[in-house]
Amino acid sequence: MKKAILLLGIFFNFFVFAQETDAKNPVQNTISAVSALPDYNIIKTKLDLKQVVTKADSLPEFPGGMNAFKRKYFENIETLDLKQNEKVDTRLYFIVEKNGYVRNVTAVAKNKKHAEAAEQGVRKIFARWKPAKINGEPVRYLFYFPLTSKKYN
Repeated sequence: MKKAILLLGIFFNFFVFAQETDAKNPVQNTISAVSALPDYNIIKTKLDLKQVVTKADSLPEFPGGMNAFKRKYFENIETLDLKQNEKVDTRLYFIVEKNGYVRNVTAVAKNKKHAEAAEQGVRKIFARWKPAKINGEPVRYLFYFPLTSKKYN
């Protein structure tokens, strides 16, 4: 089981995707910044995107940093049975609230099992994040993680 999780960790690639917003009024351009996300039409029906930002003066911080989050995430994600030459193309979205808790999680993928496993991996982590801030005030921050399989030779 741990080997499978480790292999999944090797095959997945995490990148934080951020859009620019107006620093003077971060909420003013929220809709345009969030609407630039690849799956906006889907996530707007699944997540509460009111006053969400994708760029902040200080980003949310997981206790121990992003490497600790990734490790914890891959410990909690279900092992997927991939068919030969099956590619994983899942996009994971979650909001770190002003109080530091993750409340809204959704994943978009062609394969529903992949999407459900990605969502559950985040939902099983009960740690409180240090919230994102703009001008010293906590804000709701939308994380976007593309999870894709890579081919290694």
